[in-house]
This record gives sequence, C-alpha cells and structure tokens, in this order.
Amino acid sequence: MSGIIGSKLNIRGSGIVAQLGTDGQVLTSAGAGVAAEYEDLAGGVSWQSVETGSTMTAVAGNGYPINTTSNACTITLPGSASAGDTIVFADYARTWGTNKISIDSNGLNYQGQDDGYDVEYETDGLSLHITYMDSTQGWVPTIDEAVADVPVTGNEEGIFGFGVDASSDVGITNLVSNTGVVATDTAAVGTARKHTAATQYGEDKGIFGFGNPGPTADTNLVSNTGVVATDTTGVGTARTALAACSYGTDKGIFGFGSGLTAVTNLVSNAGVVATDTTGVGTARSDLAACEYGDDKAIFGYGNSGSMTAVTNLVSNAGVVATDVSGVGTARNQIAACSYGYDKGIFGYGDTGSVSSLTNLVSNAGVVATDTTGVGTARERLAATQYGKDKGIFGFGRTGSLLSMTNLVSSSGVVASDVTGVGTARQLLAACSFN
Repeated sequence: MSGIIGSKLNIRGSGIVAQLGTDGQVLTSAGAGVAAEYEDLAGGVSWQSVETGSTMTAVAGNGYPINTTSNACTITLPGSASAGDTIVFADYARTWGTNKISIDSNGLNYQGQDDGYDVEYETDGLSLHITYMDSTQGWVPTIDEAVADVPVTGNEEGIFGFGVDASSDVGITNLVSNTGVVATDTAAVGTARKHTAATQYGEDKGIFGFGNPGPTADTNLVSNTGVVATDTTGVGTARTALAACSYGTDKGIFGFGSGLTAVTNLVSNAGVVATDTTGVGTARSDLAACEYGDDKAIFGYGNSGSMTAVTNLVSNAGVVATDVSGVGTARNQIAACSYGYDKGIFGYGDTGSVSSLTNLVSNAGVVATDTTGVGTARERLAATQYGKDKGIFGFGRTGSLLSMTNLVSSSGVVASDVTGVGTARQLLAACSFN
C-alpha cells in the first residue's frame, strides 16, 4: 500500500469492506460491492457529486467520482497550484476502459512533462490520486491503482512526402489532418527523390531522410506545423530503400537499406542525425518500421536477397536487437505505422504479387499472424499515425500509380479505400507531426 496518503483506507472488493487504521489494524468490516475508496482525512479531500459530463474543471482539495458510462471525460486541472494541493478521481462505474478520462494539465507540468502531452487513463476501476509537487514535476500521481502513470503522447497530423510519379522523382508533400483527410499537393522543398524514409522526432516534428538519386544521406526537417525545410547535408552511409520510426518518445532512428545493410542512424530530439551504428540483425532493404509500447520501435519484413518476415525490436534507448523469427507472410515494399497509442501495424507489400495483408503489433512488440487484406492490394506505399491514436496507409502502386488511402482505427481495423488526393506516386515516405 505504498503511496497511500491519509489516516485510513477503506477497501471494498469481492463482498468485503475493511477499514484500516493508521497502524494497519482492521477497524470495521462488512459486506459490500466492488470498488476502491480512499479517504484522505489528513488532507481533507471533499468528495463531490458524480460527474457525468464530457468535460469538467477540477478544484484542488476535491475528490471526483467520474462516470464515463455514456462518454469519455476531459478534465482540466487548475491553472495554478501550490505544493501539496491534492485532487482525487475515481472510476464510478468501472467504465474507464471503454470511455477513458483525459487530463489537461492547463499549463502546468504533469509528472515532469509539459502539457503538450496527452495524459490519459483507460483502465476499469482505477483510482487516481494526484498531488502538486513543484514547477519541475508539477502534478504527480501518488496513488494510481492498476495502471502505469505515464503520459500517453500521439501526434495529431501526418505528412506524406517525396516519391516518384509517372515520369520523375518529386519532392511534393501532402498533409494529413487530425481526422485523416489528405490535402492537395504542397510544392516541393528540397531535392526531389524517391525511396526515402521518415520519422517523428522531438515529440511533435518530423524528418525525411536518405533516398535516391544518389544515393544520398541528405535530410529535410518538418516543423510542428508541417512545413518542410531545405536540405540538410547528410550524415552516415548514403542509401535507399530503408525504414525509419520514432523511439524513446522524442527521438528517431533510420535503419537498414540498399546494398543490404543493417546499419542504423539515430536522430536526436533536436533532429540531428548521428553517424552510423554498426548493424544488428539480417541486412535487408524495402522493409518498414513503426513505434510500439509508447517508447519502443520495431523494424520488420523486407528483402534480404529473398523476401523475409523477420523483425528487430528497438529499445527505448535506440538499441536494435537481434532477429525475431518472422510471423506472417514474408514480403517487401511494405509500410507500417503506429495506432492505439502503443501498438503498430505492418501492411500491404509485395509477396510475389501485390497484397493488402496486415499484421498487428502488440504493445509488447509481438507480431500477429496475417489479417485478411482490406482495400486495394499494392506495394511501394507509405503510412503514418494521425489523430493521436489512428493510422493511414497511402499512395503506392498496383499496376498503375495510386493516391488512394486506407484509414486505420484506434483498434487496428483497416477501412476500405478512400479516393485519392494529390499526385499519384510510389516509393514515398510518411511521418506524423503535431
């Protein structure tokens, strides 16, 4: 019971209620329902009536039973706070797993992170007790039953960029809104090229890098408003047909690629690309990568001389692990993105013929068997997160070049084709930004 604050704790569950004194002795007991109730007598928490709205503003010193049976609830914390201020939230109807609560820290930090994070709790029966510490840590959970108290982050928007159209390499981009709507072409900035890769970095920005002609190692940074910068001189081995994704919440990694290599290049939270890290795992090209588990990454599939389904996990420190045996149909020219905040999806590609198969990745980095394809089978496409917890596959080739897209829900379900917007092309890349 470490972390309990106050002079007594009432525990209810499985038909028993027990009231514990400060010395741990049972004071009273009786039959009851299923819940967990904390009484902070020392701090004088004042419990309010049940909150059922989709939004509410919390006041320090209060406790709030939050009933999300009908809708999720966004909670705004006080705009100012003093050390020791305490607020308690409880899952009134054990429905937070269906309709979550989201906490807006209103300009103050939450567990050391600024309010650019989305702090969300989505476990049934949770009791959350937060206390304001100081300006550095801000609000810190001191009781957080049954769920990790780590802010969940996800970017609202995405960007498709570069590639090759029917006649030439291009540098055009297409923004993706927070509802998954693809915009018309934005004029090219930087050197037109194909077979690039892209990843999020710095929590809210992106970077396109490497590719052909060349090959090159040049990169182009993407601001948190989706503006692409001019070329940055390349660092590391110039190559094409590589993959990239984010890791550690605010950094990125480029890896593998043409010439059948496994070298990687880390990207700092300021968008600076590092020199080569010696390759680990099967050298290959035409693979894909995505984030999983909030802060880790996975490279998967590709061409190692023949098509493969092997994967390589990336730790939250950017360390690539040895091969994990492939699951699902071996293929290359594939795409991948994250969804549901902490999971990922590999999709489409070339199995010997174009495919629309997908393979989900759990929040522990485990790849699932094939899911029957939805949408037009194709290869040489790209994918990115959008709307914080959803994904989108777009563009590619199936006999002819395409600009169509397929949205991925927050539960990993791929939707049917959405009519294409922008220049049809292949061998492009995509990433998210905010």
